[in-house]
Amino acid sequence: MRYINELREGDNVSEVYLCKVKNIAKTKAGKTYYSMILQDKTGVIDTKIWDLNNGIENFEQMDYIRVEGNVTSFQGSPQLNVRRLRKAREGEFAMEDYIPCSSKSIDGMFKELSSYVNHVQNIYLRQLLVAFFGDKEFAAKFKAHSAAKTVHHGFSGGLLEHTLSVTRMCDYFATSYSILNRDLLLSSAILHDIGKVKELSDFPDNDYTDEGQLIGHIVIGVEMIDDAIRSIPDFPVKLAHELKHCIVAHHGELEYGSPKKPALAEAVALNMADSTDAKLQTLTELFKGKTGTEWLGYNRLFESNLRRASED
Repeated sequence: MRYINELREGDNVSEVYLCKVKNIAKTKAGKTYYSMILQDKTGVIDTKIWDLNNGIENFEQMDYIRVEGNVTSFQGSPQLNVRRLRKAREGEFAMEDYIPCSSKSIDGMFKELSSYVNHVQNIYLRQLLVAFFGDKEFAAKFKAHSAAKTVHHGFSGGLLEHTLSVTRMCDYFATSYSILNRDLLLSSAILHDIGKVKELSDFPDNDYTDEGQLIGHIVIGVEMIDDAIRSIPDFPVKLAHELKHCIVAHHGELEYGSPKKPALAEAVALNMADSTDAKLQTLTELFKGKTGTEWLGYNRLFESNLRRASED
């Protein structure tokens, strides 16, 4: 199989890809064309079909399609121009080739996260964590899920990878700063994004659900935690409020989607860890495949023109 991350300007392509997005558009001259995003497990590529009259069979978004075309460059990024297209037939593709996945061991990461769960000393918080991560159905869904539609960790295992990274940082914070309640901070880190299992659909879609669009993962997560707390006898009310505050405040700012700004030291620490991992992973994905010290252009998230440092 010819993977998308291997495609270069000038290449001729005859391959099966997943049609992630399909839009009908018009040129300035009024001619109809298709603007698409094709995907495999290595990434996505902007795709155009300029001539719809010859060699283009009917297909829909989320179909696996066999395309023939050539790779060009548009504004510095690869673009695939398709000449011929048909729906892929049974046996022409394997679904695992089209689902982006973490490069790290899923089982290894989950084992490490479970170790953090088992070392939480507070009996109520540990029962709460086990209620989620000791449940085989939830654990399987969590391990397979992404942490985002795009931006960062938008791949299978991404939610687990992001959660573990945030938990590691919070463990360091708790060890280094005695003002922090370690059990509360680590529990908040482990639970901070559990709402994403309902906010985003499973692969290959990996798109926002109705619940995700209407409510969002922060509120969904708090609802899930509240439901689980109700099943734990005598769970301290104050502790429940503090834990839920850390979850609702973990984006740090109201304009970033947090219903509340951090009011506890643990909420501040969680926000810092979450933001750090999200931004560094975003940079990792931006720089992936880039060589040398080329400038990437203005990035809205970082409000800056970005490039890698020289290796000298």
